[in-house]
Amino acid sequence: MFLFKGHEHHGRSFAKAVSWRVLGSIDTFLLSWLFTGSPKAAGAIASTEVITKILLYYFHERVWSSIKWGASRTPDDPAASI
Repeated sequence: MFLFKGHEHHGRSFAKAVSWRVLGSIDTFLLSWLFTGSPKAAGAIASTEVITKILLYYFHERVWSSIKWGASRTPDDPAASI
């Protein structure tokens, strides 16, 4: 399937998704707390969006990893022959 081919390993894409999501969730929590005034509501909002956004980022990253446009690949890169 074309979504899963690219020049990065799945583990790297997943680690990037998780690290980005941690940062994003902290931001979401703080903004939610600011707007609602409730740390409980902010926690509910931040925890709900964690899983969906990790998955969305992972698939977004895999799609972009498969697109050759704008990416330079070295001749020894296994994805260069795809």
